[in-house]
Amino acid sequence: MAPRLITMLTHNDRTVKDALAYFNEAKDVKGALNWGFKDVGLPYEQMKDLVAEMKAAGKTTFMEVVTYTEDECKKAADLSVACGFDYLTGTIYYPSVMKILKDGGCKYLPFCGKVSGSPSVLSGSGDEIIAEAKELLTDGVDGFDLLAYRHDSEEPVSLSKRFISAVDAPVIIAGSINSFARLDIIKGPQPMGIHHRWSLLHQEFRTGRKLQRPAGRRPEVLGEIDRIKRITGRGKYRRTAIWEAIR
Repeated sequence: MAPRLITMLTHNDRTVKDALAYFNEAKDVKGALNWGFKDVGLPYEQMKDLVAEMKAAGKTTFMEVVTYTEDECKKAADLSVACGFDYLTGTIYYPSVMKILKDGGCKYLPFCGKVSGSPSVLSGSGDEIIAEAKELLTDGVDGFDLLAYRHDSEEPVSLSKRFISAVDAPVIIAGSINSFARLDIIKGPQPMGIHHRWSLLHQEFRTGRKLQRPAGRRPEVLGEIDRIKRITGRGKYRRTAIWEAIR
């Protein structure tokens, strides 16, 4: 089964202001079934409305959160449930957070390893990260958000391969996957899916660098999504994952 492409309506760690317009522009692209955004950048009512629009269009929805304290993570869980998301990805794992999500019917894919800072940095050896993931699975988490491309020393593709091979759970491989070349590389470890950020809007996937968007004009996003979909659909996969990667 090919990885699932997840389109994240984010840029610079925030949801883009006109996320609903971008979603409506691209929602009918064949294969674009998984969509999400972050917990910052839009007011609550707009977030709730955006999730409702996505679900009305038959999409699976993902909230991405980068917070570390228990109180912050619990607020993120409450927000995910209130908005009606299918998945919460990110946050440090806490049993109290998992309880909120389980009770609210939202799947939980927390970070594993030592995660800190903004932008997030992952530390700890591959063995330590895998051991922690296996322990969290016994607590009932639904999978993991692995910041492979934000690790402070481990090579990201090697870490991803080891983790996915050792951990029998959905995996999201995250962090600065901002070019077609990197996207081609990261699909090799066979994560559950491929989670591409809306950096497409800033044409990083076309050029490998950011370009200024002309005032008053939307990027031609449909062809870019199709191109990424074709890339992630090539080949056969032993298991699937989201991109940042999910199974």
